[in-house]
Amino acid sequence: MTPVLFWALKAALFLLAVAMLCALFRLLAGPSAQDRVMALDCLYINGMLMMLVLGINYASSVYFEAAMLVALFGFVGSTSIAKFLLRGEVIE
Repeated sequence: MTPVLFWALKAALFLLAVAMLCALFRLLAGPSAQDRVMALDCLYINGMLMMLVLGINYASSVYFEAAMLVALFGFVGSTSIAKFLLRGEVIE
């Protein structure tokens, strides 16, 4: 691994952690339910990206598979929460 890639991965992990902290603050202090849903979306996307960066860092395919599962479950969860906020029920 080149030194440039090493430091770029460390910087990416740090910045993703800062983004997750900002999203966590918005999730806890959001004035409306829609803000909290968007913060939750941001959290799972940043978590997925962090797993991808760790997969590149450790050269392991397990992280990529876990990131795909997080993306799938995050999308389904966000869709169901948005439908619940829009209509008041998830299953019709």
